[in-house]
Amino acid sequence: MSRPNSVVPEGAQQPNVLHALTKKRAEIAGCIEHNQLRLRQLVSELDHIDAAIRIFDPAIDIGAIKPKPVPPRHAAFKGEVTRVVLDSLREANRPLTSRDIATILMKERGLDPGDRVMSVIMVKRVCACLRVQRRKGLVRAVPNLGQAQGWVVGHE
Repeated sequence: MSRPNSVVPEGAQQPNVLHALTKKRAEIAGCIEHNQLRLRQLVSELDHIDAAIRIFDPAIDIGAIKPKPVPPRHAAFKGEVTRVVLDSLREANRPLTSRDIATILMKERGLDPGDRVMSVIMVKRVCACLRVQRRKGLVRAVPNLGQAQGWVVGHE
């Protein structure tokens, strides 16, 4: 049976699959339209900035201005990793490994803890943060069950 406003014809083979695929296509097409609109807005803003620059220096080579790279999606705000690391250790009732803390960090930032590549990046960031905090005397390493090093808040 066909749903209202559905492009899937009645009697089609696998109507549920077709409906799901048409729904997903509509979603992606909507994202494309939204991003095209945003792109047009950004191009317009860039044109205005270029015009303002030319008011001050008509001979300037606008093409020589290199675009500033967009930060990666996993870039953190200043102090965010430190805050999550210290809060996680303060709230824990046991020593945490750098991997435990990285998982907490990823969940707090809306990243997929199952993403192995991202997980490795976050563990490295947590380890770097822990080294700095250990030098400051805010955290210390403790023996932990298994192979991984445990971390707790406080002095030795």
